[in-house]
Amino acid sequence: MPSLLEITTHFFLQVAVILVTYRLLWPVFRRLGQVQVVAIMVAGFVLGPSILGLVWPEAQEWLFPTTLAVGGASITHPNLTAIYVVGQLGLVLYMFLVGASFKVDILSSHLRKAGATSTAGVAVPLVLGGALGWWMVGSGGYFTDKVEPWQGGLFVAAAVAITAFPMLAWIIYDSGLLNTRLGTMSLACAAVDDACAWILLATVVATTKDSMNGAFLAVGGGLAYLLFMMFVARRWLAKLDTWEPKRGDTERAGGLPIAQLCVVLVVVLLASWFTDWCGIYSVFGAFVAGAVMPRGRLLDTIRERFEPLVAYLLLPAFFIYSGLNTELSLIFEPEVLLVTAIVLIVSFAGKFGAVGLAARWQGMSKREAASMGALANARGLMELILLNIGLGAGLINGELYTILALMTIITTFMATPVQRIFERSAWKAGLVFGPDGEQPKPETTRKEPGGEPERSGEPAPVTT
Repeated sequence: MPSLLEITTHFFLQVAVILVTYRLLWPVFRRLGQVQVVAIMVAGFVLGPSILGLVWPEAQEWLFPTTLAVGGASITHPNLTAIYVVGQLGLVLYMFLVGASFKVDILSSHLRKAGATSTAGVAVPLVLGGALGWWMVGSGGYFTDKVEPWQGGLFVAAAVAITAFPMLAWIIYDSGLLNTRLGTMSLACAAVDDACAWILLATVVATTKDSMNGAFLAVGGGLAYLLFMMFVARRWLAKLDTWEPKRGDTERAGGLPIAQLCVVLVVVLLASWFTDWCGIYSVFGAFVAGAVMPRGRLLDTIRERFEPLVAYLLLPAFFIYSGLNTELSLIFEPEVLLVTAIVLIVSFAGKFGAVGLAARWQGMSKREAASMGALANARGLMELILLNIGLGAGLINGELYTILALMTIITTFMATPVQRIFERSAWKAGLVFGPDGEQPKPETTRKEPGGEPERSGEPAPVTT
C-alpha cells in the first residue's frame, strides 16, 4: 500500500502530465475551430488505455494506475480515488460559476420559446434512445444481467437526450455568443434536458435495486431544493452585497472579503451535498446556488479569482478519470461498430432535428434555429457523468461505456463547427446573433465569426 507521501507526489505528477498534454493538443484543436474544453476532454482520453495504453501500456499503467493488489485482492488505487475527488470538486465549482453567469433576464423574455424547444429536445431523443436501448438489452453484451429491457431503454434515452450545459457555457463564451438569445436559450434548454435525464437515471438505478424510493426522492427533493433556493435562500444571500467585511479581511484575500467567500463556499458545498443525497447529482445543486447568488461586485470578484483555477487545474481531473474507463479496443468488432454508428446517427440527428425544428416553429430564424440544434449536441461533461454513474452502479459494461463515450466526443466535437457554418451564413447576409435573435451587423464589427475561437487565450470560459 503506497504511503500518503507517495500518493501525493504521484498525484502532482499526474496533474502536471494532464496539463502538459492539454496544452500540446490545444493548438491543433484551435485550428480545427474547437474550444479549449474539447482539447481538455480529449486529453483525458489520450492518457487513458485507448491511446497511451495502446502505444505504451507500461507507462500508462504506471502513470495512471486504477487498481492495487492487496493480500490477493484487487482494490481501487488511492491515486484514482484522489483524481475522482478532485474532479468532482472541479465539477461542483465549475457548475457554480456557470450558474453565477446565467443570464436570467434574457431567458425570462423568451421563456415560451425556451420551454417549447426544451420539450422537443427531450421528447424526440427519449423516444429514439428508448427504442434503441430496448433493442440493445435484447441483443445482449451491453448491459449487465440485472437490467430489464425497459430500464436499458430509459438509460440510453437519458444518454441521447442529455446536453451538457457546462460544456455549452464554455462554447458560448469562446464562440462570442455572450448575451445572445441563442446562447441563453441553448443553456436553458440544456438545463431542462439534463434534469429530465437525471430523473430517468435515478429511476433506472432505483428500480434495479427493486425500489422506487430513489426516484421519488430525486423528484421531490430536487423540487423542494429548487423552491427553497429561489424563494428563501435568494433573499438571505442578497445580504452578502451589503455585508461590510471586517478590517483586514479584504486585504488578505486580495480584494475578496473572506467572510463572504466562506459563506458562498459553504452554500455551494451544502447544496452539492443535498442534491447528491437526493439523487439528482451535485452539479445541479451547485448550478442553482450560482444562479440565485446576488449579482454584483462580490460575485464578479469570485468568478474572476476562481475561473482559471477551476477550469484549468481541477476540472481536467474529471476528464482523465473518464478517459481511464474508456477502451476503444472493445468496439473493434463488426457488430459493435454497427451499434456505435447507429448510436451516433440517432444521437446527433435526433437532437439536432428536434431542437432545430422546435426553435424554428417558435419563430427563430433558420440560421439561429439550426445553430441551436447544433449546440444541443454538445454532451461533454454531463454525458460522462451519466456514464460514470451507470458504470459504478453496475448497469452497463465496458463496451457500452466506450460506445457512448465515443459518441460524446464526436457529437461535442461537431457542435461548434456546425454552429459556425450557420453563424457565418448570417454574417454574409449582414446579420449577427443578438439578445433578440438575428439583428443587423454593427458598423464597428469587422471580425468574421468562426475560425479560431474568440478569447481563446483567456481563462474565463464560463461566462454566458
